[in-house]
Amino acid sequence: MSLWLNVGVSAPDVAERAEHGVDVLLRVYAKCLDGQQEIANKRIEDALPE
Repeated sequence: MSLWLNVGVSAPDVAERAEHGVDVLLRVYAKCLDGQQEIANKRIEDALPE
């Protein structure tokens, strides 16, 4: 599941496939998302209108 999250599969999709709630999934796997801030910032920046 950490692999799926790290390659960009949405948390709700991963949770559904794992038969978990999103809250449980993120609580258990939050540590695997560390270091993703730069990627998230770039995606947000790219999505904003100029």
